[in-house]
Amino acid sequence: MLDQLQAFADSPFFQTYGLVVVRLLLIVVLTLVALRLGALAVRGAVRALFEREASEGTAQELSAIEIGKRRETVAALGQGVVRGFIFVVAFLVGMETLGLDIGPAIAGLGIAGLALGLGSQSLVRDYLAGTFILVENQYGKGDVIRIVDVTGTVEDFTLRRTTLRDFDGTVHTVPNGLIGVSSNLTRLWARVDVEITVAAADLERASRLVDEIGAAMAEDAAWKTRVLEAPRVDRIAALTASGVTLKILGSVRADDRWAAAGELRRRILAAFSANEVSLAD
Repeated sequence: MLDQLQAFADSPFFQTYGLVVVRLLLIVVLTLVALRLGALAVRGAVRALFEREASEGTAQELSAIEIGKRRETVAALGQGVVRGFIFVVAFLVGMETLGLDIGPAIAGLGIAGLALGLGSQSLVRDYLAGTFILVENQYGKGDVIRIVDVTGTVEDFTLRRTTLRDFDGTVHTVPNGLIGVSSNLTRLWARVDVEITVAAADLERASRLVDEIGAAMAEDAAWKTRVLEAPRVDRIAALTASGVTLKILGSVRADDRWAAAGELRRRILAAFSANEVSLAD
């Protein structure tokens, strides 16, 4: 039996075709192993990315379902790139094993890639930019952002484009490739920045009242979890003929920046009216 196997291994048929089959099977096995290792590497990288975001406090306030969807999207994107690379390499090695000249194939892929790049540069740029926006967690659905001179709420995001609705209800669709700088106005925390002008004679009383109003607002049950730093008078911002302008600063949760500023102005107006402190014209 062993002699027969040895004779078959030494036969011209096996030497010509058998080794090729063995090599092809080896390529298949190595490809499967590479796919498995690549999938594990991508999952590990995605897990590390999300853990880093959580530890640094840059993770978006999303539901568990939304976080799971984003994790799956990032993982699928990474695995798609890895799988594509592995399949191309396996295909080229398989062609070489069959005795085919892979030079023209590589040249053809290069020409096809060049043609695709020249013919759809903007589309490729959009998808690449969208990929980085997603992986780097620059913004997500529901965030208020400013891009290409447009400010609004992100209503939809894909790898190709970002859809915003601005404050008057207009919907803007922006290709991701056009986004050079994105400003996220609702990431973690925001500054409350309010200026009021009072008569110079009322400066001390007004400053004391504003600080008391800010402290009370920070202790209010409706605002306690939303105010991170109680609003207070930071400095005199300007001196004018009509009075003194006070700069009031505080910190709140990012989504509450506008509501908090409005509530602070309302409380200041009520307190000034009750204490006969006049706002300057």
